[in-house]
Amino acid sequence: MKLGVRLHDLGRNTPEILAKKVKEIGFDGIQLVCNKALLGEEKLPTVLNKEKIDSIKEAFKKENIEIFMLGAYFNPVHSNPDKVRLGFENFANFLKYENCFGADFVGSETGSFSDEPWVYHPTNRTEEGFQKMLSVFKDLAKVAEKYNAKMALEGAYGHVCYKPEVLKRLYEEIGSNSVYYIVDLYNYLSIDNYENYLDILKNAIDTLKDRVVIFHLKDFIVIDGKLKQVDLGKGILDYHKVLKMMLDSCPDAYYIFEGVSADGMEESYKFIKKIESEVRR
Repeated sequence: MKLGVRLHDLGRNTPEILAKKVKEIGFDGIQLVCNKALLGEEKLPTVLNKEKIDSIKEAFKKENIEIFMLGAYFNPVHSNPDKVRLGFENFANFLKYENCFGADFVGSETGSFSDEPWVYHPTNRTEEGFQKMLSVFKDLAKVAEKYNAKMALEGAYGHVCYKPEVLKRLYEEIGSNSVYYIVDLYNYLSIDNYENYLDILKNAIDTLKDRVVIFHLKDFIVIDGKLKQVDLGKGILDYHKVLKMMLDSCPDAYYIFEGVSADGMEESYKFIKKIESEVRR
Protein backbone atom coordinates (compact mmCIF):
# COMPACT_ATOMS: atom_id res chain seq x y z
CA MET A 1 0.00 0.00 0.00
CA LYS A 2 1.46 3.34 -1.06
CA LEU A 3 0.68 5.90 1.65
CA GLY A 4 0.78 9.62 1.04
CA VAL A 5 -0.01 12.87 2.81
CA ARG A 6 -1.49 16.20 1.76
CA LEU A 7 1.69 18.17 2.16
CA HIS A 8 0.30 21.40 3.61
CA ASP A 9 -1.16 19.44 6.53
CA LEU A 10 2.46 19.39 7.75
CA GLY A 11 2.64 23.19 7.53
CA ARG A 12 4.09 25.62 5.00
CA ASN A 13 7.84 25.42 4.44
CA THR A 14 10.57 24.84 1.87
CA PRO A 15 10.46 21.67 -0.26
CA GLU A 16 13.63 20.43 1.44
CA ILE A 17 12.29 20.74 4.99
CA LEU A 18 8.89 19.30 4.07
CA ALA A 19 10.48 16.37 2.23
CA LYS A 20 12.45 15.49 5.37
CA LYS A 21 9.27 15.64 7.49
CA VAL A 22 7.44 13.34 5.07
CA LYS A 23 10.35 10.88 5.04
CA GLU A 24 10.70 10.87 8.86
CA ILE A 25 7.07 9.81 9.29
CA GLY A 26 7.38 7.11 6.64
CA PHE A 27 5.11 8.23 3.81
CA ASP A 28 5.81 7.13 0.24
CA GLY A 29 4.41 10.19 -1.48
CA ILE A 30 2.56 13.48 -1.32
CA GLN A 31 -0.43 15.40 -2.57
CA LEU A 32 1.13 18.74 -3.42
CA VAL A 33 -0.81 22.02 -3.45
CA CYS A 34 2.01 24.44 -4.19
CA ASN A 35 0.29 27.64 -3.07
CA LYS A 36 -0.64 26.12 0.31
CA ALA A 37 2.50 24.11 1.10
CA LEU A 38 5.50 26.01 -0.29
CA LEU A 39 6.94 29.26 0.99
CA GLY A 40 6.75 32.06 -1.56
CA GLU A 41 4.03 30.35 -3.62
CA GLU A 42 0.93 31.79 -1.92
CA LYS A 43 -0.45 33.61 -4.96
CA LEU A 44 -2.61 32.11 -7.71
CA PRO A 45 -2.16 31.22 -10.43
CA THR A 46 1.03 29.40 -9.47
CA VAL A 47 3.85 30.49 -11.76
CA LEU A 48 5.56 27.38 -13.10
CA ASN A 49 8.76 26.95 -15.05
CA LYS A 50 11.19 24.09 -15.53
CA GLU A 51 13.82 25.49 -13.16
CA LYS A 52 11.34 25.85 -10.30
CA ILE A 53 9.79 22.44 -10.94
CA ASP A 54 13.19 20.72 -11.09
CA SER A 55 14.11 22.27 -7.75
CA ILE A 56 10.87 21.08 -6.10
CA LYS A 57 11.06 17.63 -7.66
CA GLU A 58 14.69 17.14 -6.69
CA ALA A 59 14.00 17.93 -3.02
CA PHE A 60 11.47 15.11 -2.79
CA LYS A 61 13.38 12.73 -5.05
CA LYS A 62 16.38 13.05 -2.72
CA GLU A 63 14.21 11.65 0.08
CA ASN A 64 12.67 9.01 -2.22
CA ILE A 65 9.25 10.69 -1.97
CA GLU A 66 6.90 10.51 -4.96
CA ILE A 67 4.49 13.26 -6.03
CA PHE A 68 1.26 11.30 -6.32
CA MET A 69 -0.98 14.22 -7.20
CA LEU A 70 -0.84 17.96 -7.79
CA GLY A 71 -3.81 19.64 -6.13
CA ALA A 72 -5.33 22.46 -8.19
CA TYR A 73 -8.77 22.45 -6.57
CA PHE A 74 -11.19 25.13 -7.78
CA ASN A 75 -14.92 25.77 -8.03
CA PRO A 76 -15.95 25.29 -11.69
CA VAL A 77 -19.48 26.62 -11.07
CA HIS A 78 -18.62 29.73 -9.04
CA SER A 79 -20.89 32.68 -9.84
CA ASN A 80 -17.85 34.90 -10.51
CA PRO A 81 -16.55 34.01 -14.00
CA ASP A 82 -13.16 35.53 -13.20
CA LYS A 83 -12.68 33.03 -10.38
CA VAL A 84 -13.66 30.17 -12.66
CA ARG A 85 -11.22 31.40 -15.30
CA LEU A 86 -8.42 31.72 -12.76
CA GLY A 87 -9.05 28.22 -11.42
CA PHE A 88 -9.26 26.80 -14.94
CA GLU A 89 -5.98 28.44 -15.98
CA ASN A 90 -4.22 27.23 -12.85
CA PHE A 91 -5.47 23.65 -13.29
CA ALA A 92 -4.57 23.68 -17.00
CA ASN A 93 -1.08 24.93 -16.20
CA PHE A 94 -0.51 22.06 -13.79
CA LEU A 95 -1.70 19.62 -16.45
CA LYS A 96 0.86 21.15 -18.79
CA TYR A 97 3.66 20.54 -16.28
CA GLU A 98 2.34 17.35 -14.65
CA ASN A 99 4.91 15.14 -16.34
CA CYS A 100 7.73 17.58 -15.52
CA PHE A 101 6.86 17.18 -11.84
CA GLY A 102 6.81 13.41 -12.26
CA ALA A 103 3.29 13.51 -10.85
CA ASP A 104 0.57 11.05 -11.82
CA PHE A 105 -2.49 13.30 -11.58
CA VAL A 106 -3.84 16.82 -11.18
CA GLY A 107 -6.86 16.83 -8.89
CA SER A 108 -9.99 18.85 -8.10
CA GLU A 109 -13.44 18.52 -6.59
CA THR A 110 -16.50 19.44 -8.67
CA GLY A 111 -17.60 22.57 -6.81
CA SER A 112 -20.86 24.05 -5.59
CA PHE A 113 -23.22 26.85 -6.57
CA SER A 114 -22.95 28.08 -2.97
CA ASP A 115 -19.65 29.67 -4.16
CA GLU A 116 -17.80 29.65 -0.81
CA PRO A 117 -17.76 27.51 1.22
CA TRP A 118 -18.53 24.62 -1.12
CA VAL A 119 -21.61 23.26 0.60
CA TYR A 120 -25.02 22.03 -0.50
CA HIS A 121 -26.99 24.24 -2.88
CA PRO A 122 -30.21 23.14 -4.66
CA THR A 123 -28.77 23.90 -8.10
CA ASN A 124 -25.99 21.36 -7.48
CA ARG A 125 -28.51 18.58 -8.04
CA THR A 126 -30.03 19.89 -11.26
CA GLU A 127 -29.31 19.16 -14.90
CA GLU A 128 -28.42 22.81 -15.36
CA GLY A 129 -25.78 22.54 -12.64
CA PHE A 130 -24.35 19.33 -14.06
CA GLN A 131 -24.05 20.75 -17.57
CA LYS A 132 -22.25 23.88 -16.36
CA MET A 133 -19.74 21.79 -14.43
CA LEU A 134 -19.37 19.33 -17.32
CA SER A 135 -18.45 22.06 -19.80
CA VAL A 136 -15.49 23.16 -17.66
CA PHE A 137 -14.03 19.71 -17.12
CA LYS A 138 -14.62 18.70 -20.72
CA ASP A 139 -12.38 21.58 -21.78
CA LEU A 140 -9.78 20.60 -19.17
CA ALA A 141 -9.80 17.03 -20.48
CA LYS A 142 -8.78 18.41 -23.87
CA VAL A 143 -5.83 20.13 -22.18
CA ALA A 144 -4.94 16.88 -20.43
CA GLU A 145 -4.98 14.99 -23.71
CA LYS A 146 -2.79 17.62 -25.36
CA TYR A 147 -0.08 17.16 -22.73
CA ASN A 148 -0.57 13.42 -22.16
CA ALA A 149 -1.61 14.20 -18.58
CA LYS A 150 -4.22 12.75 -16.25
CA MET A 151 -6.80 14.38 -14.00
CA ALA A 152 -8.39 12.93 -10.85
CA LEU A 153 -11.85 14.21 -9.92
CA GLU A 154 -13.55 13.94 -6.54
CA GLY A 155 -17.22 13.94 -5.58
CA ALA A 156 -18.79 15.13 -2.33
CA TYR A 157 -22.26 15.16 -0.78
CA GLY A 158 -22.57 18.95 -0.97
CA HIS A 159 -21.08 19.34 -4.46
CA VAL A 160 -22.33 18.98 -8.03
CA CYS A 161 -21.07 15.38 -8.16
CA TYR A 162 -22.95 14.62 -4.95
CA LYS A 163 -22.90 10.84 -5.35
CA PRO A 164 -20.63 8.37 -7.19
CA GLU A 165 -23.16 7.83 -9.96
CA VAL A 166 -22.94 11.51 -10.93
CA LEU A 167 -19.14 11.38 -10.95
CA LYS A 168 -19.30 8.32 -13.22
CA ARG A 169 -21.67 10.16 -15.54
CA LEU A 170 -19.19 13.06 -15.67
CA TYR A 171 -16.45 10.72 -16.85
CA GLU A 172 -18.74 9.08 -19.40
CA GLU A 173 -19.94 12.37 -20.86
CA ILE A 174 -16.44 13.85 -21.02
CA GLY A 175 -15.46 10.77 -22.98
CA SER A 176 -11.72 10.98 -22.29
CA ASN A 177 -9.28 8.41 -20.92
CA SER A 178 -7.51 11.27 -19.14
CA VAL A 179 -10.17 11.28 -16.38
CA TYR A 180 -9.90 9.20 -13.19
CA TYR A 181 -11.53 9.22 -9.74
CA ILE A 182 -10.67 10.08 -6.15
CA VAL A 183 -12.85 8.42 -3.50
CA ASP A 184 -13.15 10.36 -0.24
CA LEU A 185 -15.65 8.47 1.92
CA TYR A 186 -15.98 11.30 4.45
CA ASN A 187 -16.94 13.73 1.68
CA TYR A 188 -19.96 11.60 0.76
CA LEU A 189 -21.30 11.58 4.32
CA SER A 190 -23.83 13.83 6.05
CA ILE A 191 -25.59 13.86 9.39
CA ASP A 192 -28.44 12.00 7.68
CA ASN A 193 -26.46 9.11 6.20
CA TYR A 194 -23.19 8.66 8.10
CA GLU A 195 -24.38 5.55 9.97
CA ASN A 196 -24.51 3.78 6.59
CA TYR A 197 -20.89 4.63 5.74
CA LEU A 198 -19.94 1.05 4.84
CA ASP A 199 -22.80 0.80 2.34
CA ILE A 200 -21.84 4.21 0.93
CA LEU A 201 -18.22 3.12 0.51
CA LYS A 202 -19.27 -0.15 -1.13
CA ASN A 203 -21.48 1.74 -3.57
CA ALA A 204 -18.65 4.15 -4.42
CA ILE A 205 -16.26 1.29 -5.08
CA ASP A 206 -18.78 -0.74 -7.08
CA THR A 207 -19.67 2.31 -9.17
CA LEU A 208 -16.20 3.73 -9.74
CA LYS A 209 -13.60 1.04 -9.05
CA ASP A 210 -12.32 0.58 -12.60
CA ARG A 211 -10.88 4.12 -12.51
CA VAL A 212 -10.28 4.82 -8.81
CA VAL A 213 -6.67 5.94 -8.39
CA ILE A 214 -6.73 7.66 -4.98
CA PHE A 215 -8.49 7.11 -1.65
CA HIS A 216 -8.44 9.96 0.84
CA LEU A 217 -8.17 8.64 4.39
CA LYS A 218 -10.09 10.53 7.08
CA ASP A 219 -11.93 9.83 10.32
CA PHE A 220 -14.67 11.70 12.19
CA ILE A 221 -16.92 12.03 15.21
CA VAL A 222 -20.37 13.55 15.64
CA ILE A 223 -20.71 16.65 17.82
CA ASP A 224 -23.88 18.75 18.23
CA GLY A 225 -25.50 17.14 15.21
CA LYS A 226 -22.52 17.77 12.90
CA LEU A 227 -19.69 15.66 11.55
CA LYS A 228 -16.25 16.74 12.74
CA GLN A 229 -13.05 15.38 11.26
CA VAL A 230 -10.47 13.92 13.68
CA ASP A 231 -7.16 12.09 13.37
CA LEU A 232 -7.21 8.54 12.05
CA GLY A 233 -8.24 5.98 14.65
CA LYS A 234 -9.84 8.66 16.85
CA GLY A 235 -13.27 8.55 15.21
CA ILE A 236 -16.12 6.17 14.49
CA LEU A 237 -14.90 4.56 11.26
CA ASP A 238 -14.16 0.84 11.53
CA TYR A 239 -10.90 0.95 9.59
CA HIS A 240 -10.52 -2.84 9.61
CA LYS A 241 -13.60 -2.99 7.39
CA VAL A 242 -12.95 0.27 5.51
CA LEU A 243 -9.34 -0.45 4.59
CA LYS A 244 -10.00 -4.07 3.72
CA MET A 245 -12.76 -3.01 1.32
CA MET A 246 -10.43 -0.48 -0.31
CA LEU A 247 -7.44 -2.81 -0.59
CA ASP A 248 -9.51 -5.71 -1.92
CA SER A 249 -11.07 -3.59 -4.65
CA CYS A 250 -8.31 -1.14 -5.64
CA PRO A 251 -4.95 -2.48 -4.40
CA ASP A 252 -2.92 -0.23 -6.70
CA ALA A 253 -4.57 3.04 -5.64
CA TYR A 254 -2.73 5.67 -3.63
CA TYR A 255 -3.91 6.13 -0.04
CA ILE A 256 -3.54 9.76 1.02
CA PHE A 257 -4.06 11.30 4.48
CA GLU A 258 -6.08 14.51 4.11
CA GLY A 259 -6.91 16.82 7.00
CA VAL A 260 -5.00 14.86 9.65
CA SER A 261 -3.45 17.24 12.18
CA ALA A 262 0.31 17.77 12.08
CA ASP A 263 0.55 16.75 15.75
CA GLY A 264 -1.41 13.57 15.10
CA MET A 265 0.26 12.61 11.82
CA GLU A 266 2.78 10.10 13.16
CA GLU A 267 0.24 8.35 15.37
CA SER A 268 -2.26 8.22 12.49
CA TYR A 269 0.43 6.73 10.23
CA LYS A 270 1.24 4.01 12.75
CA PHE A 271 -2.48 3.30 13.18
CA ILE A 272 -3.04 2.78 9.44
CA LYS A 273 0.09 0.63 9.03
CA LYS A 274 -1.09 -1.56 11.93
CA ILE A 275 -4.55 -1.93 10.41
CA GLU A 276 -3.00 -2.76 7.03
CA SER A 277 -0.89 -5.55 8.53
CA GLU A 278 -3.92 -6.98 10.31
CA VAL A 279 -6.28 -6.97 7.34
CA ARG A 280 -3.63 -8.58 5.10
CA ARG A 281 -3.18 -11.59 7.39
